[in-house]
Amino acid sequence: MSPPEPAAAAEARTEPCTPTRLDRSGYLLLSRLDAEGAMSIGQLADALQLDVSTVNRQTGALLRAGLVERIPDPDGGLARKLRVTAQGADRMAAERTCRQTDLSRLLESWPPEDVARLEDVLTRFNREVERQEGRAWPREPGEAGRPPE
Repeated sequence: MSPPEPAAAAEARTEPCTPTRLDRSGYLLLSRLDAEGAMSIGQLADALQLDVSTVNRQTGALLRAGLVERIPDPDGGLARKLRVTAQGADRMAAERTCRQTDLSRLLESWPPEDVARLEDVLTRFNREVERQEGRAWPREPGEAGRPPE
């Protein structure tokens, strides 16, 4: 069987995922909330190293879409926190599957040892960046909003 034409391959790759695609910021915010639980806008801004106004705008879009909801701080603080809704968890899971499928297709012609080498180098690179910034990920529970020491 001959390889598909590039346009056909791109269409086949994106077509099943198109209706549920999240933009990068939405996916990152949902992923962080999913991993760490409810967080305030300030905690999200700190965790993602973004301006509070940027995170406020981005989470506003997620709120309007019903992917996150505001809840009282479970620890009794004054700030309201955001948590992923069931709909948000479903959209994030679908997006994660699409991204993994896209990445698998991108690397399908690579020899397994090259894929393993890429994984090792990217892991090393990310850990070095985190170490230099004093912001290891994943952090210990409750550390999301804490500034580096």
